[in-house]
Amino acid sequence: MNIFFDVDYTIMSMDGKIRPHTHDVFSQFISMGHIIYIWSGVGLRHKDVDRLGLNEFVSGIFVKPVTEYETGIQRFKVDPRPDYVIDDHREIVEFFGGYHVSPYYFKDDSDNEILELFENTIKYFETGLSDCKKLFHKNN
Repeated sequence: MNIFFDVDYTIMSMDGKIRPHTHDVFSQFISMGHIIYIWSGVGLRHKDVDRLGLNEFVSGIFVKPVTEYETGIQRFKVDPRPDYVIDDHREIVEFFGGYHVSPYYFKDDSDNEILELFENTIKYFETGLSDCKKLFHKNN
């Protein structure tokens, strides 16, 4: 699957710190055959991906549409199309399908949300079922 991660407040705090366990989860997704992409509503985030040490995991970086998602992915030439989105904005997760994370505003070493999203996501990928209220099936 093409898994698209948002940057701000999803994998990076407002003070520029990476969410705990992000490297491990990216590595695990890739080892299972999934492809990781980064996108952001504030532009291309090459410098942040590099600074956070994520280059080895990321297959592409895109501008994320923040409204009119379908026309936005065409306008911003997002290719491939997201199969699964992980974001702190619920609306885009509901549109594409994926996992809605709680915002990660400040560095917090005790934050385990990315581990929970990984476990719930893998269970969903394997069974097609989930009772997790943060996981959304594709609406379109």
